[in-house]
Amino acid sequence: MNSTHATITALHTYPVKSCRGLSLADVKLTRRGLAYDREWMVVDTAGQFLTQRDLPRMALIETALTLNTLRLTLPGQSESVELSLYDTSLPRCRVRVWRDDCDAFDEGSVAAGQLSEFLGKAVRLVRFDSVYKRHSNPQWTKGMVAENHFSDGFPVLVLSDESLEALNHRLDVPLPMNRFRPNIVIRGLGPHGEDGVSVLSGDGFEIHLVKPCVRCSVTAVDQMTTAVSNEPLRTLAVYRRDEALNGITFGMNGIVIADADSLLTVGVCLDVSPTG
Repeated sequence: MNSTHATITALHTYPVKSCRGLSLADVKLTRRGLAYDREWMVVDTAGQFLTQRDLPRMALIETALTLNTLRLTLPGQSESVELSLYDTSLPRCRVRVWRDDCDAFDEGSVAAGQLSEFLGKAVRLVRFDSVYKRHSNPQWTKGMVAENHFSDGFPVLVLSDESLEALNHRLDVPLPMNRFRPNIVIRGLGPHGEDGVSVLSGDGFEIHLVKPCVRCSVTAVDQMTTAVSNEPLRTLAVYRRDEALNGITFGMNGIVIADADSLLTVGVCLDVSPTG
């Protein structure tokens, strides 16, 4: 690491877990991560979460947030799915993401029907119940309480432009950042400089980077076509294998300490506290 500052170059939120995300110029930062990030999730009829690992076509589902709604656009369907951001009358349900059973709200038969038709499987769409507390593994958070929506385990994923550039130098065909689905993209610390960061801080917030992100087969799904290949995992395995975690790491998982009105903005410079 050759700097004590890093610049935010991109911000991404993914309202529906494993569906297409949004690139934002600025976004509210909460204790559960970026506003609306992974607040919705597709589940099977037993309430078990589904992702691109199971259904690569989820990558084609476009999301959009308006003042009052979440809109899902599904290729080949004439009408989008419109969901209220403020409906408090939805039926409650219980769903599972990894090892966590969570309280949620069912978004109804219309959304379920359109998603089921598009994905070729009976599914439901659920929204996280904000009253429920889903915490990150305290083994990694050093005693700090970290809340999540339906993310895999931590509220924020940080990755640097330089890390992707270093990977792309090794690949025959360069890959876009969307393969890795980060929330916060930074520049200024050099390739994999995020690995050596303890805290990224700004006005009213701290993002503690607590665990390397072990990458899965979603990185092998082309987010525009759903074609699946053996890259980038084959190349990353050569130089990013972490024996302690028994996996390939790329990017850092973070937890958030933030004021209620904290805002992240592209172009803003963050203070960097290195590990050790």
